[in-house]
Amino acid sequence: MEQNDGIKHMNKTSAGTFYGVGVGPGDPELLTLKALRIIQQCDLVTYLRSDRGHSMARDIASAAMSAATHSDQKEYAIILPMCETREVVNAVYDEAARVIADHLDQAQDVVFLCQGDPFFFGSFAYLHDRLNDRYSIGIVPGVTSINAASALCGRPLGSLAENLAIISGRRSDEDILHTLSHFDNVAIMKPGRRRAELLPLIAQACRTQDACYIEYVGQKNQKIIYDISLLDAQPGPYFSLFLITRPRA
Repeated sequence: MEQNDGIKHMNKTSAGTFYGVGVGPGDPELLTLKALRIIQQCDLVTYLRSDRGHSMARDIASAAMSAATHSDQKEYAIILPMCETREVVNAVYDEAARVIADHLDQAQDVVFLCQGDPFFFGSFAYLHDRLNDRYSIGIVPGVTSINAASALCGRPLGSLAENLAIISGRRSDEDILHTLSHFDNVAIMKPGRRRAELLPLIAQACRTQDACYIEYVGQKNQKIIYDISLLDAQPGPYFSLFLITRPRA
């Protein structure tokens, strides 16, 4: 590709380039022009797929892929089982890195479709760690779920001297409470199974009125709850987040 894509070039000039492309949280129209171009020009398109056969990243990029600039573009689905055993997950990424490396060694460009942004809780990071020291890497940022949720809810993430924190819902109760108490605006990422535990923590920090809850942002089944006191005290889906923002005067 002739354009300057911010690639970290290695000495292996005969090898292809591995691209991590953020495709955004769900709405295909949030795909950047740069992401669109690279997806259409690469020889191999890779993405995660569940063991049930579903890939959200591919769904988002499907229109871009249908307009590929050469007819022999290939796909490689990395099947990630619903498993929390890190050894199993690491084995999947090890094998995927081997397959991708084989194509790069044949001077083919490879793109990995990453929901959201490649380096923001993105699965691309695991492949990057395995291939970064051997191949040229190009990274295209994508719209994150936080930015999309902020726009959907009409809640600015920062103004004047306000501060912002992003924290995983998997952190300890102490960390969550400290963050809610010391930051004006907070995004709690992927509360999922801990949703029922996080609700009383938000209340304890006196931030219930400041909070809204979003599921599947940018997707057809997105849901926004502006009054989180109405939320059931039970686990929620993986693709969800809390936005806690200071009220505007």
